[in-house]
Amino acid sequence: MKVLLINHDGGGFADYVEIVDGTTVAQLFEQQVGSGRASDYLIRVNRQPCPADQVLQEGDRVSFTPTKIEGALR
Repeated sequence: MKVLLINHDGGGFADYVEIVDGTTVAQLFEQQVGSGRASDYLIRVNRQPCPADQVLQEGDRVSFTPTKIEGALR
């Protein structure tokens, strides 16, 4: 199935990605971001905050937005 993935990390991108049925938000994050920590990102599905174990559905819009920008002062 396809979901729209919007990744605001670095240069950012948006594209449809194929995932298997039953994929959770946490699994998609691990596949797409890998080395990042989920706690450093605002993760939303269909513009709403979501739990890590939420199972994605066909056509969902998933966005990963970093909350910490490397090199920025606190």
